Amino acid sequence: MDRHPAEAMARPDLIRLDDGFVCLRFESMKVVSALAAVRHLLDTGVVRPGDTLLDSSSGIYAHALALACHRYGMRCHIIGSSTVDHALRTQLAVLGAHLEQMEPSDDLKLDQNRRVARVRALLAEHPEYHWMRQYHDDVHYLGYRTVADRIRRELGTERLTLVGGIGSGASTGGLARALRERAPDLRLVGVQPFGSVTFGSAHVRDPEIIIAGIGSSIPFANVDHGLYDTIHWLAFEAALAGSVDLLRSRAVFAGLSTGAAYLAARWERDRAPDRTVVFVAADTGHRYVDSVFARHEEAVRVADLAPREVAGPQELVLPWSRMRWNRRPVGPGGSGFDGRVGEGASRAGAAP
Repeated sequence: MDRHPAEAMARPDLIRLDDGFVCLRFESMKVVSALAAVRHLLDTGVVRPGDTLLDSSSGIYAHALALACHRYGMRCHIIGSSTVDHALRTQLAVLGAHLEQMEPSDDLKLDQNRRVARVRALLAEHPEYHWMRQYHDDVHYLGYRTVADRIRRELGTERLTLVGGIGSGASTGGLARALRERAPDLRLVGVQPFGSVTFGSAHVRDPEIIIAGIGSSIPFANVDHGLYDTIHWLAFEAALAGSVDLLRSRAVFAGLSTGAAYLAARWERDRAPDRTVVFVAADTGHRYVDSVFARHEEAVRVADLAPREVAGPQELVLPWSRMRWNRRPVGPGGSGFDGRVGEGASRAGAAP
């Protein structure tokens, strides 16, 4: 029996949508990583009950960290993006988390840079705070091992393809690392928005939006580029079509990044029907009712969408591009990965 609701939320559903086509559905995926990270930091003495845990978030991680702090008796301080909505602000307040929200901005990079600057200022004022560094400390990989074990038990690992948003790198990265311990031929397909620096699409602007949660305008050290076999870049209009079709045809109500992962997974499955394709649904669709699902009549048919195959990021075009990455270890921006796990590098003075 669970001792806290967050523990139940950390267990995803495995839903077989068709033969060889499976949805790994989370209520809120980052609860998995936040719970395991906080537990590890407590067990190793990096933090103590009652300490303040600090981080920046566009929404989902803020909720996850607030739940983990509630579970383990910690204080929570969030520097939130302007995208944090009223429903989440209310939940954070009731859970006892302190939220500082950035002023509205049309520039995602400016929003992220301002949040990092505020985190640094707070650490200078309060060196006793612990910066969780969800984008840079791979303590956030740890929680996904349990999920990988469940995939292994229920689906096996023979001829398996995993598809999901890249984001901070911890979710698909953590799942792939754990699964490849017994299945080195696991194929990992990462999903990115246009405008993200992580795999070199910063020069391509999506006129609608950069999809929060799967890309970034600043480098993330937790992304291990060498894990990924294939990358798909999808624009808002393609992700919207995927989200709407997934609800209409499969009754799965999930967020915008899931719509993008669903499109990529359909494409990969059609080209390798002998493989089992699992795609990650990171959160529910409630945050996207107005911005995505209310626009369902605008959605193009997913059957009419196909990616452009590209040899490099310089060839990327909207609304959908695909590239064989072939596990190259370093991204176009030169960002790397140092492999450290929870070494307490997230206090004042650590690199962002």
